[in-house]
Amino acid sequence: MSNDKDSENLHFDLNTGAKIPSVGLGTWHAEPGVVGQAVIAAVKNGYRHIDCASVYGNEKEIGVALKELFSTGVVHRSEIFITSKLWCSDHAPEDVSTALSKSLEDLQLDYIDLYLIHWPICTKPGSKGLTPEVMAPLCLPETWNAMEGLYASGQARAIGVSNFSTKKLQNLLSYAKVPPAVDQVECHPVWQQHSLHNLCKSTGIHLSAYSPLGSPGTCVKGEILKEPLLGEIAEKLQKSPVQVALRWGIQSGHSVLPKSVNESRIKENQCLFDWCIPPELFSKFSEIHQQRLLRADFAIHESCGPYKSLDELWDGEI
Repeated sequence: MSNDKDSENLHFDLNTGAKIPSVGLGTWHAEPGVVGQAVIAAVKNGYRHIDCASVYGNEKEIGVALKELFSTGVVHRSEIFITSKLWCSDHAPEDVSTALSKSLEDLQLDYIDLYLIHWPICTKPGSKGLTPEVMAPLCLPETWNAMEGLYASGQARAIGVSNFSTKKLQNLLSYAKVPPAVDQVECHPVWQQHSLHNLCKSTGIHLSAYSPLGSPGTCVKGEILKEPLLGEIAEKLQKSPVQVALRWGIQSGHSVLPKSVNESRIKENQCLFDWCIPPELFSKFSEIHQQRLLRADFAIHESCGPYKSLDELWDGEI
């Protein structure tokens, strides 16, 4: 896809037959009190995908915003794609359906377009956080079987995972009756995920990129927008480094989920479809030093939980 202008590609196809918008609004670290207005501004400016999660603590406010958008005719439910995620404390098969029902209630929706297992980590039911004492044994095959039930019921129009390494995704494919539609992971010019992208492409799984700008202003360390090559390419194309980073993602074949609550930035992040990065500049992205920014040290415990090291969590992709 790197050689195509691709100006018409506002969506990517999922293995369910549905289409996922190329650009979505991320809502991680979008504070209550502002996230609702950000959602409204995004949809009014053309966004058709809102990426949510129960653990973000803002799905109720997003639900109010969605209800306003639907009731005022700004957008119809069928025109918008909503993602939510199953938190680690709800991995027990009997808790999976309840967790989705809670998200649907908060979002004021009858169904979710995409429901993801947030992390390949399990914590005790009802627990908070990811401290050693709440870690529980993994039960991913059983959790996935319950996710397949949500897909069969129509409550989740597509199911998938998040933060799964290449190896963990391969393992899931070995027992899944319904293959995941999406793996949502950290992906940007400084962490390009070639191995995972190749597996996704060969198996019909869509890769979706969170933190496509490195999530400045959050706990994610790293300033990818200060990468010199990004600035050089942006200057040549008369675009911003933000736009170039996002356009790189779309031309690489994955959707991008930039987070912002600033309307001018929300608009800027959507202006990606009437231009492209030419092949001779696109190839230069391979020169960028690679570094995972969200390392997830919080999931590593030497005596508790399934992962004793970052290498075990990411299966060497670190």
